[in-house]
Amino acid sequence: MNEFKPRNFIQNIIDEDLEKNKEIKRIHTRFPPEPNGYLHIGHAKSICLNFGIAAEYGGLCNLRYDDTNPSKEDLEYVESIEEDVKWLGFDWEDRKYYASDYFEKMYECAEELIKAGKAFVCDLSAEEIRAYRGTLTEPGQESPYRNRSIEENLDLFRRMREGEFPDGSRTLRAKIDMASPNLNMRDPVLYRILRATHHRTGDKWCIYPMYDYAHPISDALEGITHSICTLEFEDHRPLYDWVINNLDLGAKPRQIEFARLDLTNTVMSKRKLRALVEEGVVDGWDDPRMPTISGIRRRGYTPEAIRDFCERIGVAKANSVVDISLLEHCIREDLNAKAPRVMAVLRPLKVIIVNYPEDQVEELPAENNPENPEMGTRMLPFSRELYIEQEDFMEEPPKKFFRLAPGKEVRLKHAYIIKCENVVKDEKTGEIIELHCTYDPETRSGLGQSNRKVKGTLHWVSAAHAIKAEVRLFDYLFINEGEEEVLNPHSLERLSSCMLEPGLKKANPGDKFQFLRQGYFCVDKDSTPEKLVFNRIVSLRDTWAKLQKK
Repeated sequence: MNEFKPRNFIQNIIDEDLEKNKEIKRIHTRFPPEPNGYLHIGHAKSICLNFGIAAEYGGLCNLRYDDTNPSKEDLEYVESIEEDVKWLGFDWEDRKYYASDYFEKMYECAEELIKAGKAFVCDLSAEEIRAYRGTLTEPGQESPYRNRSIEENLDLFRRMREGEFPDGSRTLRAKIDMASPNLNMRDPVLYRILRATHHRTGDKWCIYPMYDYAHPISDALEGITHSICTLEFEDHRPLYDWVINNLDLGAKPRQIEFARLDLTNTVMSKRKLRALVEEGVVDGWDDPRMPTISGIRRRGYTPEAIRDFCERIGVAKANSVVDISLLEHCIREDLNAKAPRVMAVLRPLKVIIVNYPEDQVEELPAENNPENPEMGTRMLPFSRELYIEQEDFMEEPPKKFFRLAPGKEVRLKHAYIIKCENVVKDEKTGEIIELHCTYDPETRSGLGQSNRKVKGTLHWVSAAHAIKAEVRLFDYLFINEGEEEVLNPHSLERLSSCMLEPGLKKANPGDKFQFLRQGYFCVDKDSTPEKLVFNRIVSLRDTWAKLQKK
């Protein structure tokens, strides 16, 4: 354990437990996702925490699917969850479990509770149960079926299992306290009747356990020592403990709650994310605008950046909202030393260097990454006709515009100083078609032939050698309007005529680059050798770093 790193409250609790309880031989945690959708960045925090705690203490962490609601679950989600956990760098080894592994044991436990007079079959509908529950200021009313005999409850529960009753007609409820100040303890439902084909057990079961009942039993059966979950389960902890204390399951895991991750400009509800997918607002769960782990992976984020982000935000007891600029800062910092620098012109404007030999092509050396000299250099073709960015030229520039303008000079990165001599426009539309420039052959970069300096430096590509690509620029999927977050109608811009330096022809899906002056980009999974497609991961602006310096 790192002695110099501040301890969070969960580590302090575990340290105290290890000191007081010598029976704990090894810390054992679990990550328990429900396979009803793709994991998002909030789950990444939980993954890093549960697997990280286990690793820190030399313990174990299980992957366990909470597959107790077959109406919303799918094998597709199971497979995506495993891919995400592995991508983040964690390994559950041979400890992959499902709540459904324990359905028979859970049923036996339910019968034990009935025999002990601690559970009963209730005929109230879901609406009636809610009405009987009471409010935060008023106690609930006992169900008229609460005092059925043990024999009758056992008979009804067994008949529920056999499929004798219709869906929703009966439930099994714990017999606790209808006057409890905690609404979760007012005779909560343990089982409901639900005819839905389960992705693992098929149609074997028509009754399914509720999460608050299944989770503590699963934890105990797996020998979990610390059940770490998000803060919304704090009010459920008394029920978690009630289940553990009223069943003889051997282990007695301890539930600890921490604040979930909330990010600005982001929605962290699987229900809302599912709606975006099903309504066609986004292009699937892995749309690069989505906060799903598969989405940010496709966009180009690295597991190292995500783990660094989770480390930086820490573990707290109180909910708060994290600025998304911190996440963006983490990916910039990670890619700064890793990503090769390349030149890409997103909105091309042709430049003809009129005093450059027509048939001449030079190969100019360019560094691949100034932050990492070991990445070496590459050669860039330079010719008479080039492309620069449209925004790097203004016919009537304002003061302090240090890019190209009529009669003005700029340096082309890794190449020469050029001067704009003439502007060619479309006679009908007045649109600028091309620029005619001259170059100073004594100003080639790196040769030390001229000490003459200019303020502006532009990126460029040789027109004859450039490769065409589609580039997708992403903005936040949601924008803040007052206290509400609404869909951003400008969250995606597709640029179909971008021109890139020729070396990028060999780029493969997943490869990452810094486009000079533009940001960090990743080759999308849709990309082919015939049609390259790049996603912008993040721009070069670093709001978080600027805030830190103030």
